[in-house]
Amino acid sequence: MIIVKIGGGENINISGVIADLAKLDEKFIVVHGANALRDELAQKLNYEKKILTSVSGYQSVYSDDEALDSMMMAYSGLRNKRIVEEFQKNGVNAVGITGLDGKTIQGKRNKGIRVRENGKLKMLRDFSGKPQSVNTDLINLLLDNNYTPVLTMPIIDETGYAINSENDDVVAVLQKELKAGKVIQLIEATGFLENSKDDSSVIHKITKAELETKEHQVEGRMKRKVLALRNLFESSDTTVYISDGRTEHPIEDALNGKGTVIE
Repeated sequence: MIIVKIGGGENINISGVIADLAKLDEKFIVVHGANALRDELAQKLNYEKKILTSVSGYQSVYSDDEALDSMMMAYSGLRNKRIVEEFQKNGVNAVGITGLDGKTIQGKRNKGIRVRENGKLKMLRDFSGKPQSVNTDLINLLLDNNYTPVLTMPIIDETGYAINSENDDVVAVLQKELKAGKVIQLIEATGFLENSKDDSSVIHKITKAELETKEHQVEGRMKRKVLALRNLFESSDTTVYISDGRTEHPIEDALNGKGTVIE
């Protein structure tokens, strides 16, 4: 079993990713983002995205009603269906779903995000939360009948509301429940970089133990991503590949170790 996370950057080679996946003999699940498309859509709708930084240094997108609407249009609408279309063109019978559908990803809404504004501490609450569990019956039903799940935001909270979450956290919960032997993360960089501004500074191999050190060295959204990477190893052994999603053969390159391999 492979979990493939396709980043939401505008330069990801979606057709190349899917062509590579169509050649695999193993079953796989796709989790995808659409942040570039969401931002483009939000601009057209005259909605300004707001980034929050918690007092502990983690960044997230503030998800009010308008943000959630634009996210649904971009993620579960346009991007999800175009990915499903591409799979169908390559002979893969894909099914596009969100974490909301069938309670595929059950989460818990955040009580609030502690931020500091103008020197004062504030607690902001929005439609965001953490994934807690997976409807494995539904996922396995699809996989056992040769359907490929293509999963995206939103997920569902404990009271039935749609909420935003981090795809990195969704991948971690899926890994915990499904015990996937491989996790491939495709990004707009050559791999996990020592220097975020230098594509040649890719770290080709890193251990689980070294991730904790890295978490204290990075800032912003990268800090959250490193924490999510650490969580992938909590429940079972797996191999994580972080690789460039912009190349001609992103999946082949990842599995051949051209990016970063974490074991």
